[in-house]
Amino acid sequence: MSTAIVTGPPVPGSSLESDLRALGFEVRAASDTAEAEALLTAVPAGDRVALVDARFVGHVHALRLGLTDPRFPLAAIPGAVTAQPAARPALARALAREAAAGGGTALAVDGLVTALDADVRHPELGSLVAVVPADPQARNEARQAVAAVDDEAVRLKSAVKSRDGFFTTFFISPYSRYIARWCARRGLTPNQVTTASLLTALIAAACAATGTRIGFVAAGALLICSFVLDCTDGQLARYSLQYSTLGAWLDATFDRAKEYAYYAGLALGAARGGDDVWALALGAMILQTCRHVVDFSFNEANHDATANTSPTAALSGRLDSVGWTVWVRRMIVLPIGERWALIAVLTAATTPRITFYVLLIGCAFAATYTTAGRVLRSLTRRAKRTDRAAKALADLADNGPLAGFVSRTLRTPLGSPFPVALAGVAVLTVSLFSGVTWAPVAGAVVYALASGQALARPLKGALDWLVPPLFRAAEYGTVLVLASKSGVNGALPAAFGLVAAVAYHHYDTVYRIRGDAGAPPAWLVRAIGGQEGRTLLVTVLAAVLTAAQFKAALTVLAVVVAGLVLVESIRFWVSAGAPAVHDEGEPA
Repeated sequence: MSTAIVTGPPVPGSSLESDLRALGFEVRAASDTAEAEALLTAVPAGDRVALVDARFVGHVHALRLGLTDPRFPLAAIPGAVTAQPAARPALARALAREAAAGGGTALAVDGLVTALDADVRHPELGSLVAVVPADPQARNEARQAVAAVDDEAVRLKSAVKSRDGFFTTFFISPYSRYIARWCARRGLTPNQVTTASLLTALIAAACAATGTRIGFVAAGALLICSFVLDCTDGQLARYSLQYSTLGAWLDATFDRAKEYAYYAGLALGAARGGDDVWALALGAMILQTCRHVVDFSFNEANHDATANTSPTAALSGRLDSVGWTVWVRRMIVLPIGERWALIAVLTAATTPRITFYVLLIGCAFAATYTTAGRVLRSLTRRAKRTDRAAKALADLADNGPLAGFVSRTLRTPLGSPFPVALAGVAVLTVSLFSGVTWAPVAGAVVYALASGQALARPLKGALDWLVPPLFRAAEYGTVLVLASKSGVNGALPAAFGLVAAVAYHHYDTVYRIRGDAGAPPAWLVRAIGGQEGRTLLVTVLAAVLTAAQFKAALTVLAVVVAGLVLVESIRFWVSAGAPAVHDEGEPA
């Protein structure tokens, strides 16, 4: 429930009360500060409450932005302030002070906001009007300013991300915003649209799995439809301010589920035609996941770094001032819009093998471009990274009990984190391709030791943000190589399932950190072994089991990991303690 307390004498001709009711508020009037305090006390503790100056003049969407956004405990625009239940005490204290100072006078809402002893969110209104006129002439001018701006057009425009990819900006958003409005007017929620997008992508994957040309054409078309809905859910959330904890989780995880399920569908379709591309499908998933981890790690490392400038960043800023370079740079990194359009067209027109080849080449170029730029920025800037950043990177590393034991036992670090991690990955890589049966096990032991040593000191070095993506590439790559070398039919699909389950865990870790909720619980990391423990386990299984047994072991491991991480993730994200955020994620 939401209650709006309109303070001060009513203004003739004002539509304020009807506007507030249209936004879902129960409206009550208070003639002075003391009455406003009494009404605030009477509002149930679990309700959102707003205080609005009766003289307010502005757009309905300005009120919507200021008073109904669920993400912020306290928010205000000129002439209005709102508090969710958690922030009610701060508002009550400020109002009590105002009442004590002049209980019989009209409440100055803007003065109350200034006096609040808590952080207040002030949404960006742009061309929207929100003012408290001091006299009739100012009121008339404000009403003219309101009439001059179409707030519905502003609302539709603001529903679209301010920074998006070329394909999305010019081929999707011009009409998807109207689909979002259509959904809002029919009471559909972003979560329902997100689910529809997932189901559409899964049907596309099923069509691709038929292995027929008509199935591939249908798959490509449905993948584009899924992407339209994927854009629509976020636009609907922004249009109607329907942000939710569950929505943030669904939006963050379903994109990966859709894309990787589609990879599997393509591999199944190719197999029906006699072509085995499971290694390519798994390689594409690994490359895309590692790209995301590079993004996440770099952003977390520099989230609150000081002296966070470099010549490379300055050059990037100068390039952004040249219009066409902005779009070129956004396109060459293959964001989700360009990537899905590429996959859809190639699926419809070519074969799964060609689709994966082009995808791998494009993503490899994009990964090289973005990673090289970030490495240059890291080497040329003199940033001081915080303990929070180091903790986030350590959580992203996903070290388990074995690496933890190494860190506690060998207390003297062998070197800086990044070189130590790189050396461990290099030894593991050489062992995987040595041709000696037990060499990967020895390499994995060295890698586990290096993993523990890499986190023996805080990850605050210039390139230490590369440690988590190195670990992702090492673990996933080990599964891919050993499954490929087993030579048994079904090993690569089992490996695909295992990497998908572990990747979900790593994405879940990222979005918890983004929501300031910290890493998954320690018991979960221990239960699934940590990244070094899983790597060692897979190498041991490959060495001691037959090819058929290894395939079965990968399948069982995939099921166990998926079961554990999904149960804990769902428990967390649907609980009241999960972060209430709307994550924009990767540019669509």
